[in-house]
Amino acid sequence: MTKHFRFGVVAGFAPDAESWTGLARQAENLGYSTLLVPDTLGTLPPLLALAAAAGATTTLRLSTFVLSVPYRRPRQLAWELAGLDFLSGGRLDLGIGTGRADARADAEFLGMPYGSAGERLSQVEELITEVRAAFGGSGRFTGAVQKEGPPVLLAAAGERMLTLAAKEADIVTFAVHPASAPHALHRPLAVLEEKAGARFGEIELSSNVHLVGSDPPPWLRPLLHGAGPGSLAVLDGTPRQMADTLLRRRDELGISYVTVNGVFAQAFAPVVELLAGR
Repeated sequence: MTKHFRFGVVAGFAPDAESWTGLARQAENLGYSTLLVPDTLGTLPPLLALAAAAGATTTLRLSTFVLSVPYRRPRQLAWELAGLDFLSGGRLDLGIGTGRADARADAEFLGMPYGSAGERLSQVEELITEVRAAFGGSGRFTGAVQKEGPPVLLAAAGERMLTLAAKEADIVTFAVHPASAPHALHRPLAVLEEKAGARFGEIELSSNVHLVGSDPPPWLRPLLHGAGPGSLAVLDGTPRQMADTLLRRRDELGISYVTVNGVFAQAFAPVVELLAGR
């Protein structure tokens, strides 16, 4: 069954606190469904940033994008996430991943063991278990609103993570190279569908757009890794043309949840207006 479009803004910093809460309000007012905050040591701590955004908004969902599991102890993190769900009135989404390419150095800086790929995958499973238990009231804090647990977003590309996503995820975002063409998702999609079986239709599929337009700011160019027109991470053209590209991707790949670099939230808003909820 084709899912309706929804859109999110990915942001992790602002010039000051007022600008940060203003960004959250802007995203809500422009029709975005979610504010997503990355987990890097060069950006705002995600749970604190989302708590501030929660107080400035009323309907916007709030998501980590994505928590790097080696950085924190699962049970303590589950308690803090339950508190954030309380403070947001039940608007939390839980995005989790095993760590970016440079996450090992960040984990070491935080004094946490990075672990092998298999160990980090186990940590993802452990965190999901701890979060669902904490939200269900098994801990000392019992104030989470979403008693069944928050929607779980997993960043996945390899077979082991896709297998876990097939079992546990409500949302899957594909952790592929920014320069990847849409056909690069055929294999991970096939794995996810095979592993999920009948559950596949329940999973919301997502992709992240790094650049809207054809002229990236200088700071963004290194992060694009050569991505250009035709890449999954780039959308260019008129709002109607970009909307048509996303409609084709939904028809061909099933992607209905599109997240966009916060720098382009205003520029991309006409596309959101054309497609959100459709």
